Amino acid sequence: MLRRILENTRRDLVRELRGQLDQLRVVLVRGSAPEDDQKALARSIAQLDDLFLLVVAGEFNAGKSAVINALLGETAVEEGVTPTTSRIQLLRHGGERRRRPTGGGFEEITLPVKILREMNVVDTPGTNAVIEGHEALTREFVPRSDLVLFVTSADRPFTASERAFLETIRDWGKKVVVAVNKTDILDRPKDVEKVVAFVQDKLRTLLGLRPEVFAVSARRAQKRKAAGIAPNPEASGFDALEAWITRTLDDAQRVRLKLLNPVGVGTRVLSQAASGVEEQIGVLDADAAALAEIDEQIARHREDLARELRPRLSDIDKPLLELERRGEAYLERTLSLGRLGSLLSRAGTQRAFERQVVAGLRHAVEKRVDGLVDAMVTGEIRMGEAVQAVLAPRLALHARWLPDPVSDIPPPDRARLRGLLLRAQRTLESYDSRGEARRLASAGQRAAVGAALLLVGAIGTGVAAAALGSTSTAAAGLAVSGAMAVVGLALLPALRRRERARLREGLAEVRQRLTAAVRGVVEREQATGPGHVRDAIAPYERYVRTQSEQLRARKEELARLGAGLDTLRGRIEALG
Repeated sequence: MLRRILENTRRDLVRELRGQLDQLRVVLVRGSAPEDDQKALARSIAQLDDLFLLVVAGEFNAGKSAVINALLGETAVEEGVTPTTSRIQLLRHGGERRRRPTGGGFEEITLPVKILREMNVVDTPGTNAVIEGHEALTREFVPRSDLVLFVTSADRPFTASERAFLETIRDWGKKVVVAVNKTDILDRPKDVEKVVAFVQDKLRTLLGLRPEVFAVSARRAQKRKAAGIAPNPEASGFDALEAWITRTLDDAQRVRLKLLNPVGVGTRVLSQAASGVEEQIGVLDADAAALAEIDEQIARHREDLARELRPRLSDIDKPLLELERRGEAYLERTLSLGRLGSLLSRAGTQRAFERQVVAGLRHAVEKRVDGLVDAMVTGEIRMGEAVQAVLAPRLALHARWLPDPVSDIPPPDRARLRGLLLRAQRTLESYDSRGEARRLASAGQRAAVGAALLLVGAIGTGVAAAALGSTSTAAAGLAVSGAMAVVGLALLPALRRRERARLREGLAEVRQRLTAAVRGVVEREQATGPGHVRDAIAPYERYVRTQSEQLRARKEELARLGAGLDTLRGRIEALG
């Protein structure tokens, strides 16, 4: 029917509209839009080739069926039935009168009535029907309508259920006309005017709607038609409503409404989809903020750990500095004339150096290493707990949708970390304390023997010179003996200076190597903890990034389709 009355330009418009709506269907399917929205859009596309559809809705007992019968000029549907027997009734044109249920709460009625050649009419259950499913059936049928004739009763107009149903009609962007029925129960014309004004005001203020509102008495109209009285299009009441519907059903207006129907449905479902996308983007923005907060937690962990480890790294150096101080004090005590006798005992000097200088070095370093391990482990635990506090509520939202599971953040491995640091501590082995003790003992023994011999020789030379009795000879002997004594006394201080320099140089090298080795382990481990966090949250991070990209692309696509539908709406409304 529609194709017969459309010109070529209008057929092109239908083709464009169908293309836009088909694209929208693809986007809805890809975005997992609600099934009801997808079905509504599919039905509106399919109905582009169907007859114009007039849906009559309203509360039970508002007189919907009476209005339909008056409009058709015969009793097509039952009046006054209880909600328990009501169905959605589809009235079509047919050569003979026939009624048949079609399943799913629908009933088809065919009638040889002229107006049904141009449109199909639907009588729906009441918006306040008590039978479960009636209202759902009615609401499901609204998206299919090209025009909604909403019937309210003059004795209780604009009830709460009517308002809710009219909101649905408005949200679907449907063209609506309102009939205030049963005006024959009102005594005065002014009362009718007040009811109409009340309905118009509520439609405008509560729903933002400004439809045509007609005061009618379907019962009187039926009686007048039965008596053969011709309708007066200029009169108010039912004749005015019929005249309005007739004008609305001329070819141009019917085409406009027919095409605007799927545009309204498309706009509605597109708006719902866009709102859903915005909501999801909002959730993912919160996820991005959570990931940024995790980055901050990791950066803060590194800063805190670096600040806490700096003095601990310096502290590891202290046992070697203390060893150096003890060594210098030992050299000062030991390499002296007063200890000349003890220096002659190489084994004694070696044991004394090991006991007084070197003893306890390894234990002291290990103690500080354990403190360093504790600080690093505690820092990693704090970081893991902080990250988990941010991550847990976000994962609870997405757990069902994550393609890959997010593993728990592994706890720090104290044993492994301590093993790494203790291996770094093996740098201490480069300082051969036993070898140094042996070498010092041997050097001390040689210096002591040399000093002793020179001193003894000096004494002997002096005695011999005195025995000769010659003044010149005695003087020369004394000079030689004095020189020998000075040389003997100078041997030990020289050795002390040399050994002090050797001790400092050796320990400085060990300190440098130990600090570098420990710092290297610490720096590597400072990246290991955050690396474990990164590995654990990688599936969540990928999901957030991928979903954000897809949703923003879908948002742009919906905006483009929305703009296309707006353009088509303007062209449809401009049809002559």
